[in-house]
Amino acid sequence: MQNRLATAAALTLSLIATAASAEGVRTEKNMSLDLATQIAAQTVATCTANGYAVTATVVDRAGTVRAVHRADNAGPHTLEASRLKAYTSASAKNNTLAMMEGAQKNPAAANLVNIPGYLLLGGGVPVKVGNEVIGAVGVGGAPGGHLDEQCAVAGIAKVADLLK
Repeated sequence: MQNRLATAAALTLSLIATAASAEGVRTEKNMSLDLATQIAAQTVATCTANGYAVTATVVDRAGTVRAVHRADNAGPHTLEASRLKAYTSASAKNNTLAMMEGAQKNPAAANLVNIPGYLLLGGGVPVKVGNEVIGAVGVGGAPGGHLDEQCAVAGIAKVADLLK
């Protein structure tokens, strides 16, 4: 009988410890202002060198804007387009071009366009440290989402040494 009580007590304590650790504090990597600013600047510089006047918006892991760079002559619509692409990419942890293509091919994925704040156009790219998404960059203004995405990828690549 005493062994049963001891076993029951040990099991109870084990369950309490497991529940307590599940409620513990989490540690997450996130986007600093300096990193976001560098990514936005490098992204716009890449597009400018290619002849595209764009806006690059960088968001943190929660989709909150951290930095925005708008090239001279970038259209006013590029501000919101870049923000929505960055938000969509950070939220889904995926490139928006891949999401757009998936929605075009898969009727079930087509409903992604109905999520408030989502914009399924190319140009949103997640920023990762290892496999962890810490934010995203969204680009709007190049003559095609695939070109927006190329600038975003290049902008992230130029700060790759900071993503370790």
